Amino acid sequence: MNVNINSVHFKADTKLEDFIREKTAKLFTLFDGVHGCEVILRVDGATNNENKVAEIKVLIPGNDLFAKKQAKSFEEAVDNSVDALKRQVKKHKEKMKGL
Repeated sequence: MNVNINSVHFKADTKLEDFIREKTAKLFTLFDGVHGCEVILRVDGATNNENKVAEIKVLIPGNDLFAKKQAKSFEEAVDNSVDALKRQVKKHKEKMKGL
């Protein structure tokens, strides 16, 4: 389970990194073909409260899956991204079975 976490212009604390690893671990259990995840965290320049952005790329042979969500906190953004990726992984898995 390879999860690469990058935070742009700030240092993510270990509590946030552990939360990300815990959430992305669920993606590895859904499909055996997942090789890893790349997570990018950044603060958007917007003046509103929802300025935390999480981008997650799931590395799967052939094509990668991607989700980008913006929310009030990094935890919420990661949670929403993982939910979107769960649907994408399930769809990809069904497509693979159909071939």
